[in-house]
Amino acid sequence: MTSTTAPRVPQEERTRAMRARLMEATVELLVEKGFSGTSTTLVSQRAGVSRGAQLHHFPTKNDLVVAAVEHIADTRGAELTAALADAPTGPGRTRAVLELLAEHFTAPIFAAALELWVAARTEPQLHEAVELLEEKVGRQTHFLTATALGVDGNERGPRELVQATLDLLRGLGLANTVTDDARRRARVLDAWAATVDAQLGR
Repeated sequence: MTSTTAPRVPQEERTRAMRARLMEATVELLVEKGFSGTSTTLVSQRAGVSRGAQLHHFPTKNDLVVAAVEHIADTRGAELTAALADAPTGPGRTRAVLELLAEHFTAPIFAAALELWVAARTEPQLHEAVELLEEKVGRQTHFLTATALGVDGNERGPRELVQATLDLLRGLGLANTVTDDARRRARVLDAWAATVDAQLGR
């Protein structure tokens, strides 16, 4: 009789899966409990990872939360890239692009990032890490938005229009953390889409 055993999962793949669980658990806790209520112990429990394994990869809470937000932001960035690439063409494209961006800024990752921004105000070490992360994410989002709107994001005029669009969307995302702002947000996006098209001569 021949015995069969399950194929062994390579160590690298197990490590990658464990880190992904830690990242997801951290973001969930940041959204649910805020930065102060998130601890490495709670993260390891929710992720189903031993404390020793978690501390081996992320020695401090700051290391963990910054890595988690960066990981999820990268994932969301990839999703946003794909979504914007599929946005409809024609007269309604600007409004569709704004809707996709609004979904990006009202996703749980935005609330998690907001917790980091607030905590970073009074924690110098965290502030330095968050500042570098925001520069990276900001450049990526600016480029994606300019590309989706069909403008050169480095050209004076379009550059400021793209930045104003992102500032508006961040504000709408912030408002959404307090209450469901979907109806008002839709009206604002309608008006802003018309403004953007007018500015771009469409």
